Amino acid sequence: MTTIHLHPTAELAERVLLPGDPGRALLLAQELLDAPRMFNHHRGLWGYTGAARGDGEPLTIQSSGMGGPSAAIVVEELVRLGARRLVRVGTCGALAPALALGDALVVADAVATDGTSRALGASGGERVAPDASLTEALAHAAASDGGAHRGTVLSADLFYGEREPAAGDGAGALAVELESATLFRLAELRGVRAGAVLIVSDLVGASRSPGASPPRLDDEELADAARRTGRLAAAALAA
Repeated sequence: MTTIHLHPTAELAERVLLPGDPGRALLLAQELLDAPRMFNHHRGLWGYTGAARGDGEPLTIQSSGMGGPSAAIVVEELVRLGARRLVRVGTCGALAPALALGDALVVADAVATDGTSRALGASGGERVAPDASLTEALAHAAASDGGAHRGTVLSADLFYGEREPAAGDGAGALAVELESATLFRLAELRGVRAGAVLIVSDLVGASRSPGASPPRLDDEELADAARRTGRLAAAALAA
């Protein structure tokens, strides 16, 4: 099938990891794949396919870009090309004090406050659910590797905004991010399975001086945490 934004240069696996950052896609390809081949480089959306080191079966790692609109394009085209199980491996900003920098969060559902998931039919404030069995597999993989939090995220449109969300905005959401509601809603519409495991990269809900940036992982810490969530997601897809 011809696609507009993804120009495959290698086979697509039915199992796909979805980091937002193209650089993180390369990092995870080096960490998780044997003999990776570039799947896509069009529009800077780097993707790679290779044999997963865990089970030797094909696995694709494809960057989805930033925000719901970009993620919706990438996921739609991946599904048209044959993807059937997709796991977002991204970052989030903690709203709840129980979350610490570098923690892993298995997403139980996402509150649709973003425009893209609502354009796909989700009601504003609706909780959009991932695939139940894939979410259980992510939680099991995390339990075998030091544990992870599990709970609701708030999917939003803005990374920088006039007002940062509070924990109460998302009916108990533990964290805020940009793409999970879009992924889950589109997966539901297209009849494929999707889940998400996220790195806590920022403490959005932390007390700080007016105008100060939230505490954030440095680049090396972020790379280490990305490797861990990548391994968890790959293990869940192999289960």
